[in-house]
Order: sequence, then structure tokens, then C-alpha cells
Amino acid sequence: MNLVLSVLRQPESIRQLGPSEWDLLIRQCRHANLLGRLYERLRAAGLEAEIPDRPRNHLQSGAFMAEQQQFSIRREARFLREALAPYEIPVILLKGAAYVAAGLPAAQGRLFADVDILVPHDRLGTAESALMLTGWQSTVSDAYDQRYYRRWMHELPAMRHIFRGTTLDVHHTILPPTARLKPDARLLIEASVEIPGLPGVRTLSLQDLILHSASHLFHEGEPDNLLRDLTDLDMLLRHLGQDDTAWDGLADRAERLQLSGPLSLALRYTARLLATPVPVRISKRLGSDATGGIGRHLLDQLYNRMLRPQHPSTADGFTPLARKALYIRAHWLRMPPLLLAYHLAHKALFPPAQEALPAMDDKKAA
Repeated sequence: MNLVLSVLRQPESIRQLGPSEWDLLIRQCRHANLLGRLYERLRAAGLEAEIPDRPRNHLQSGAFMAEQQQFSIRREARFLREALAPYEIPVILLKGAAYVAAGLPAAQGRLFADVDILVPHDRLGTAESALMLTGWQSTVSDAYDQRYYRRWMHELPAMRHIFRGTTLDVHHTILPPTARLKPDARLLIEASVEIPGLPGVRTLSLQDLILHSASHLFHEGEPDNLLRDLTDLDMLLRHLGQDDTAWDGLADRAERLQLSGPLSLALRYTARLLATPVPVRISKRLGSDATGGIGRHLLDQLYNRMLRPQHPSTADGFTPLARKALYIRAHWLRMPPLLLAYHLAHKALFPPAQEALPAMDDKKAA
């Protein structure tokens, strides 16, 4: 029983929930990192007074944590600007951090694990050195993993600040260079927009934020956050859709960046699961409303199971298989066959030693 999706689609349905169903809804929301977002959705629908006391406490706690993390995001953006400004490297925020800094609806109730930024590839070394001088250090010590990130991935190994505990991902593009799709990062950087009141801090354009979110979800999305990321897309698309002509611009941009495939999947599943109002002409243009084909049917079977809270109450006998299948698909899309075989063989033969990392304070993590 997927109560979270039911309530997200029809907030008024909470009026029919009994105590046991409220308990299950809260547990599912916690697994999906959607406590704060659901609270904001219910409050916007004027239903806050109809939430029983104990569930309200949990939902409000999630919303409060999201507010604290948003404060941390803005603080970290200023620190990053100060670290990179002397080298004339702009801070271009990605994903959740961008939603917060730009004041987008997708920031509402959003929880974060890290801050993501984009820097030009030819400034990557300078940016890393500047960050290390201001207290950031790599969380990866294994020599193979360091080489793997630097040679084949779209980001540096994750960094963590030695005092604040915040985790930072420094990207030079939005998909691995070895991936089958190769969006031009220079186009993303050229179209980035400065945030009013934060000189030197930028975000991707709204169109590119949508395309990055879609690419992340359908290429390398983490199972525990897939539903949260889908709700991000729903809110971004609804915001874009306030101008009906913007849909055509989004489709054009996807074609230019070679990201029509991820966008098609994003439109398909947001419309199916969250009733996102996608214009028929755009669905037809991108094929997101297509129902035929073995490949599309198989993806539906996988994502129908994984775009749920990863809680036992929403699982069936095929859920573990779906999780493994999407893991394999992500690696297949990320690497050519020979490189993938080499990487998986190395991981099987030489598993890295487990390292104890300092625990992060959830209220400080951005």
C-alpha cells in the first residue's frame, strides 16, 4: 500500500485515514525522506488542522529540519563563494541547493545529504585546491576510487568540511564522460543565471535544472531517494508549466543537450504517478505517453516498484530484483562494456577497506 503517493496526489484523502494508516504513512514518508514535503503539501491544501497530533509532530519535525538545512545551504553558498572568488571561479549550484538558493517551489520541505556545484572542467584543479585551503578534504582514500572518479566520473570524490561536517560534490558536467549521453557542460554554464542578492553564486537555468534532475533520477538515482527526486521533478515541471510555451523550449533544450530520453521518462512517470499536467503535444513529441515495446514495459515494471517509499509495506516479491536491475542499468548507461567489466571485476577482487568517517549532524548537513 503506497499511502505516500495517494496523499501526494489527493491530500484530502487524509480525512479517511485511521490511526494505523497514519502510522504507516509516517513510516513510509520517513523512508522516502518526504516528511517535510508532505507537511508543506498538506498545509498548502489547508489541511493542517485535520492532521492528528502525533503524526503532526513527525511531519512538523521533518519540515523544521528542512528549514534548518536550507539555512545551512545559504550559509555554505556564501562560504563557497568566498573560497572560489579569488580565482574568479563562479559557484554554480545544482539540484537541491539550487532549488533553495533560487527560491523554487521544489525547495519546500526538501531534505539534503550534500551540496552540489558545477565548475568548468579546466578550472577543476584550481577549484579543488582552493576548497582544500578553506577546510574541505576528500572522503575517499582508496587509490583506485580516486583514479576512478578523476578519470571516468563527472565529479571529484566527495569532499567534507573538517569543521562544519557538510558534504560537497564538485561536478564538471552532469553525466559521466563515459556515459552514452554526453550533454555539453559549456552550454549549461553559459545558460546559468546569477542569484539576486548573492553575487558570484549562480544556478542552472530552470530548463537545465529539470534536465539534470531527470538525468540523475533515470541514470544513477539512489533507490531510497527516487520518489523524493520524482516529487522534485513534479514541482519543477509545474513551475515551468505556468508558461505553456516554456514546454516547447524545454523539449528543444533536451534535444540540444542529448537528454530527450531522460526527459521523456521524467514526463512519463511524473504524469502517471503524480498527475503532473504535461501538455499532450509534448508527450507525443518526446514519446513519453507511448505504451508499446518490451523495453518500455520492462522499465515500467522496474520503476513502478522503485518509485515508491523503500519500506516493506510497499514491496512485493520482485522488488529486490527491480533494485538490482536498476543498479545494473545505471552502470550500463554510465560505462562502456569493457570499462564496466574492468570496474566490476576490480571491485569484486579488491573490495575497499571500510573506513570510519565522522558522523554528520543532520541539522548541519546540507
